[in-house]
Amino acid sequence: MTPDQIQAMRQLLYRLADDQLIIGHRNSEWTGLGPVLEEDIAFSSIAQDKVGHAHALYQLLHQELAEPEPDTIAFMRDEKDFFCCQLVEMPIGEYDFSLIRHWLFDLAEQIRFDAYAESQWMPLAKVARKIKGEIKYHVFHAETWVKTLAEGTEESKARMQSALNEVLPMAMGMFECKENNALLAEAGWITAEAELQNQWEARVKACLQAWGLQWPAQTDASAFLGGRHGYHTEHLQPLLNEMTEVYRLDPSAEW
Repeated sequence: MTPDQIQAMRQLLYRLADDQLIIGHRNSEWTGLGPVLEEDIAFSSIAQDKVGHAHALYQLLHQELAEPEPDTIAFMRDEKDFFCCQLVEMPIGEYDFSLIRHWLFDLAEQIRFDAYAESQWMPLAKVARKIKGEIKYHVFHAETWVKTLAEGTEESKARMQSALNEVLPMAMGMFECKENNALLAEAGWITAEAELQNQWEARVKACLQAWGLQWPAQTDASAFLGGRHGYHTEHLQPLLNEMTEVYRLDPSAEW
């Protein structure tokens, strides 16, 4: 790797891992609050998977790119040093919001890690092959519920459409920083971000058509960009305060 390629890979891995860590924390907030018991369990399990994915990616940064250990990366950075997209840091809201976010995010991750599993950079390919097996079930869970509610009552369909209208512009921010990935795509280490977005949009539109939902008229993501550069909503810092409170009491402690 050239120095520029190393820096580009470092930035990519931080974006991927931070997305997983923050959405994992958000999903965990449904524990005890789900609309049915099975959804308490499902969102809790998915949250645990996401934190595990974050750890694997932080470990890759530590082992291959000389970054700090995973716990230090996760718990000792300031808000400006996180590079998650703004979608994942939004509060859980009502169940319809979280469900649509879950579907749009995990579908993008499925497409992404399926592609990264064929990376010519073997450390990334190995991690992606492990992660994509779990994401397959996350997407199955999300699509099952979105389809069920979209094809259910008039109220449930209306709520799915309303949540989709709200969340989809935010979700476009997942694909921010296309320009920073050019070096990696040219080397065959990742699929270009624009291609991943095209695949995602095609898949989303096909599902919406099958389920009787509409692609929103407004998809401008400009209000939800900046996360990949360390600019976040007012929601991220309180989440980090809560997430890191115990660790920061004594970072040297063994639990």
